Amino acid sequence: MTATSEELLPAEPERRTDFRLDTPSVDDGAAIWRIARDSKALDLNSSYSYLLWCRDFAGTSVVARDETGTPVGFVTGYVRPERPGTLVVWQVAVDGAYRGRGLAAAMLDGLAERAAEAGIRHLETTITPDNEASNRLFTSFGARHGAAVEREVLFHGGQFPDPHAPEVLYRIGPLT
Repeated sequence: MTATSEELLPAEPERRTDFRLDTPSVDDGAAIWRIARDSKALDLNSSYSYLLWCRDFAGTSVVARDETGTPVGFVTGYVRPERPGTLVVWQVAVDGAYRGRGLAAAMLDGLAERAAEAGIRHLETTITPDNEASNRLFTSFGARHGAAVEREVLFHGGQFPDPHAPEVLYRIGPLT
């Protein structure tokens, strides 16, 4: 899960006007799947799962649209059933043409703002140890929101049925 290769993120990402943040719809599922596939960094889920995600978890996800309304980035998330005050970020991806603009940080901030209105005070995600871009993204997110960032291995490599690096749980919060 986590982000694709992004730029070094500034401490305070610049809010860009060449995209707008929106709630995804089922019609965005195919574009979101393509962005994930083209990232070459994410574990690609089935195209069907992205359609379901846009239907069932649209309220806890965000899509960035260019000036024509085309999706150019997304963050998928869900509220953790055992911890209803926690948003789990599943995937973050930005279309190659839009990388380097702070879009991943802006989407994450926008989603956190919306989640805060629903009482969400913590964010969780998992990141493999070699994913420096995601580490920077979520560490800087915690700093921007005045929140602690705790890390611990959630799944070690041997728990996966296929070769896989460990997934480190990042728990960020409380968000201010």
